[in-house]
Amino acid sequence: MKTAEIIILCLNIIFLIPSIASITRFDQWWIRGFDFPRIQISFCLLVILSLCVYYYDYSKTWHYVGSGLLVLSLVHQFFKIYPYTYLSKRQVVKFKGKEKNDTISILVSNVLTTNKHPEKLISLVKERDPDILLTLESDKRWEKALEEIEDRYKYTVKVPLDNLYGMHLYSKLELVDTDVHYLVQDDIPSIHGFVKLRNGEYVKIHCLHPMPPSPTESYTSTNRDAEILMLGRDITPEDRKVLVFGDLNDVAWSRTTKLFQEMSGLMDPRIGRGFFNTFHTGYPLLRWPLDHVFHSKDFTLIDIAREKNIGSDHFPMYIKLHYEPRAENVQDELELDREDEQWAFEKIEEAHPLEKSINMPKKMS
Repeated sequence: MKTAEIIILCLNIIFLIPSIASITRFDQWWIRGFDFPRIQISFCLLVILSLCVYYYDYSKTWHYVGSGLLVLSLVHQFFKIYPYTYLSKRQVVKFKGKEKNDTISILVSNVLTTNKHPEKLISLVKERDPDILLTLESDKRWEKALEEIEDRYKYTVKVPLDNLYGMHLYSKLELVDTDVHYLVQDDIPSIHGFVKLRNGEYVKIHCLHPMPPSPTESYTSTNRDAEILMLGRDITPEDRKVLVFGDLNDVAWSRTTKLFQEMSGLMDPRIGRGFFNTFHTGYPLLRWPLDHVFHSKDFTLIDIAREKNIGSDHFPMYIKLHYEPRAENVQDELELDREDEQWAFEKIEEAHPLEKSINMPKKMS
């Protein structure tokens, strides 16, 4: 066996591991970590497959087996990320018409607690002028710095923490019945409530920032998955006027996030429009989408953008939506696999949640 063949065989085996690991239901951090770099893994698989074609003479059975497994792995990875390419059908309809009082714009920004440049976020807020700003990883220092915008954002919910899980919600629109919940861990908050649109309609909002699976924070994805899936369980496809946004510490194409969508019936405006990779700002070749905005079927999309770097490790995410009840008749329903739903319930129980459900009124008059 030639040296080149040995090297390629080793690469072949190594880069089959991510696909094999990611189809399992094990929740160890290093296994779930393979959910994130699917774009990068796909590129590596393509390169190795090209090397196989160049160096293998296909005189041996294992040449065919190795190349075939690489092809299957590449297909698996592409199947996961395909919906977020321009080749896929768009899940959310683009709004066409004149904007009135039934729009809402949101800016989500994981600010990075140690970021010493709050003026960059403040400048972006003034430039974009969103109706709602959600900051994540914001502590007392950030709260003090953001006092500058409070003359424009009358309604606030402030949860300053020094553990990287503080969050602050600023809104021009009236916030109603907002409350801070600790769903799975007593130091990981989430914000839930209603926002009143300019046309008088009340929209249910949920702001999340669960802990990621990593060797420095959580050795498994159980708590993160449970927090996301609890919300998916408590929102039903029949619910209207719902927004979920934040840093979910999970990629859009993961099993957990897709199942959250199927359980809740919420839509992802990125599908068919691009990846909108928000993390990590410092590594252009290692980025994936961690910051999300999901919405019920009665919203259409006006604008969506990944914003400029504000000195954090996350890019801010901006979205503007149009409330349009008729849209639910033209946007496709999501199908839920009952076996996956059962897995979701088991995952929630496994985390031993602090709160059994998110108790909020179904409707506001």
